[in-house]
Amino acid sequence: MLEIGTKAPEFTLPDQEGNLVSLSDFAGKKIVLYFYPKDNTPGCTRQACAFAEAFEEFKKMDTVVIGVSKDSTASHQKFAEKYGLPFVLLSDPSLAAIQAYGVWQEKKLYGKVSMGVVRSTFLIDENGVIEKVMPKVKPDTNPSEVLAYLQEEK
Repeated sequence: MLEIGTKAPEFTLPDQEGNLVSLSDFAGKKIVLYFYPKDNTPGCTRQACAFAEAFEEFKKMDTVVIGVSKDSTASHQKFAEKYGLPFVLLSDPSLAAIQAYGVWQEKKLYGKVSMGVVRSTFLIDENGVIEKVMPKVKPDTNPSEVLAYLQEEK
């Protein structure tokens, strides 16, 4: 997993509308880049809805929220529409960004080992440098923890 002070790896991925979005599109703004395992699963839905609830607070702080998973753009579109998600969801089926950020890892569930996305959040500063790394975050509290960190900085 990437560390604080590292230049955030650049990527270009399609969003839920099929538009290509690059990390560099948001130069000059803080970015909350969160990686999650799968659309429409209980934890991922709670995390996305919590980010949606806090979205106006992030906007006031000139901070962009971006969610990334390996789901398709069609899946992202349905997920965003179903829950009224106001932020960008990026589709990474080739795992380009997921692997670049080091969140594709071995996971254990009920004794079974498999590879998957470890729910993680990165805060990237206005210059594209990783300011905070939050590995293995809890879906319900992740957005409020990021907001608290941003408010402490001010």
